[in-house]
Amino acid sequence: MDKLQKAVAGAPGMAQVAPAAVSQDGEMATIFAIPKTAPQDQATSDLLADLRDNVIPEAVAGTPLKVYVGGNTAGFEDFSAKVSSRLPVFIAVVIGLSVLLLILAFRSLWVPLVSAVFNLLSVGAAYGVVTAVFQQGVGASLIGVDSGVPVVSFVPVMLFAILFGLSMDYNVFLLSRIHEAYNEGDRPRASVIHGLSRIGKVILFAGLIMASVFLAFVTQPDVIAKMFGLGLGLAVLIDVLIVRMVIAPAVVTLLGDKAWWLPGWLDRTLPNVSLEGHLVEGLDGKQETRERETAGVA
Repeated sequence: MDKLQKAVAGAPGMAQVAPAAVSQDGEMATIFAIPKTAPQDQATSDLLADLRDNVIPEAVAGTPLKVYVGGNTAGFEDFSAKVSSRLPVFIAVVIGLSVLLLILAFRSLWVPLVSAVFNLLSVGAAYGVVTAVFQQGVGASLIGVDSGVPVVSFVPVMLFAILFGLSMDYNVFLLSRIHEAYNEGDRPRASVIHGLSRIGKVILFAGLIMASVFLAFVTQPDVIAKMFGLGLGLAVLIDVLIVRMVIAPAVVTLLGDKAWWLPGWLDRTLPNVSLEGHLVEGLDGKQETRERETAGVA
């Protein structure tokens, strides 16, 4: 135990190490170690890794001692590592389910795929804003925070969940109106124009309201609240003003009739689902006529 205590005390970056406190049954002992740097400092994380990987294993080599490192920094590091390892699985499951549901709703293959990409653009914008402001210090003084603030591990997960849900709402609002106009007989370009004219103002004002609510959190003294407020607020503005009003209509227009194409075997396999609660009458006949016109046989 003395060898372990001396090894921990001699680790680079360690300020003070208290003597081991042995439990009443003598089965366990606790050593309190205080680093020179703050709990959220990168140097403290490096010290933690050095203790776990080098200092402690060398000190207890050849002994039956089992040593565990705890505390706030160790807990945050372990939680962050766990969340980071699961985040790709979480994102893949959410995107996969959203694509499947959109295929059922719109009877399309390309629209759900590009919709997933559109939603990821908004999430990427939120991650970029949080990283630039809180870690790189770009404009950090304007919202009353210092640069180099670490991003808490659960923040990226919550940002993804909230933003993906909001983006999907705006996406369904827009595409359902475009799809409705297309089913009514509009050509691809006209259906985008009519659909955007029907729902554009609703999406715009809904996004502005949500962005205003989120940005209000920037005025709070808590750093995590500022992260959520700034990331969500600016990402919603980017999603509404750029993704939904510019990129999405442009991509659907460029796709043309292919935007609403679904392989015949998949169309026969999937159940019929309507966003409006009913199926559009005559949809199959109109789609068949449109396909024949496109092929040049009508």
